[in-house]
Amino acid sequence: MKRLIIILPLLSLFVISCYREPVAEATVSYNPAYVGEIIQFTSYSTNTSYLEWDMDDGTMYTSPIVDHYYIDPGYYDVQLRAFGDKRGVSTAVIPMEVIGSAITIEVREYYDEYLIPGVEIYLFYSLDDWDTGDIDLAIGPFYTDDYGQVDIDGLSYQRYYVDAYYRVGNEGYVNWNLGMESVDWIETQLLSGLDDYFFVAYVDAVIFDAKKAADAEEARTGRIPNSPASGQLKSAGDRPQKENKTTVKGEKR
Repeated sequence: MKRLIIILPLLSLFVISCYREPVAEATVSYNPAYVGEIIQFTSYSTNTSYLEWDMDDGTMYTSPIVDHYYIDPGYYDVQLRAFGDKRGVSTAVIPMEVIGSAITIEVREYYDEYLIPGVEIYLFYSLDDWDTGDIDLAIGPFYTDDYGQVDIDGLSYQRYYVDAYYRVGNEGYVNWNLGMESVDWIETQLLSGLDDYFFVAYVDAVIFDAKKAADAEEARTGRIPNSPASGQLKSAGDRPQKENKTTVKGEKR
């Protein structure tokens, strides 16, 4: 019986001496990365019984290898927490830079396809927001150059809905009538940061409501009532569909 009393403390001491604190270590496949790009995070942590990834965008994982992508550009602190058997915890932080997507928008008159400079462009995050016409729900304004184009970068991994507007006095151009006929006229591609995108925003020549357009310099907050200008078709069924979206696979990787 005395021999048993001696062995138990020695066994307890042996177990304690074998315990090791957890150590969190990790690598990442791409940094900086692009919105929409699959990034692989790999844990090389030791002495762990449980892992927890916090991607700093509201997403959590618990597996050793994680495939993740970011929707919005910006800077993120990815945290890997490695938990040991005895409540010990170690944390590793990976500062991530995520680069936004980009698109070139070109504005053309629908029927004769001439380019239009100085067009005011807003990008809405959803079709429901676009339907309101409230530009406070959009990003912009952006303006087309002398060649009728504008480059917009720093965008998220999503589709946008284009609002195009130009006015001098009570005359001008809009894409609102086209957008109400079909979402294809206003909806961009899904914008990954890895690829190059080109979008033609076709517009109609219109006559604005004279009372609403009396002051040509008045700041616009929504959509001004309008009617088709001379020679513009009124029926959606009379419009032939045109290709207005081009995507080119980028060579960024």
